[in-house]
Amino acid sequence: MVTPHGHVKHSAVQYVVGTIHRNTIEGFWSLFKRSIVGSFHKVSAKHLPLYVAEAQFRYNNRLNPDIFGEAIRGAKCRAVV
Repeated sequence: MVTPHGHVKHSAVQYVVGTIHRNTIEGFWSLFKRSIVGSFHKVSAKHLPLYVAEAQFRYNNRLNPDIFGEAIRGAKCRAVV
């Protein structure tokens, strides 16, 4: 499941466009900040895109009852020789 990209125009007193609204990005950043404080405690700039990618996956699959299975299906495994 991929969340669609969209925007709202606050200057035009617009806060919701279909399923796109301000709470979507606020919810994502809330999840991301909680993951840093609660799990990672500290992140490096070098690996920041990986932390954001994990938070994106968790947010996009927050209603998925089989999130672990989804992660396994998306993982690329390499055989150790």
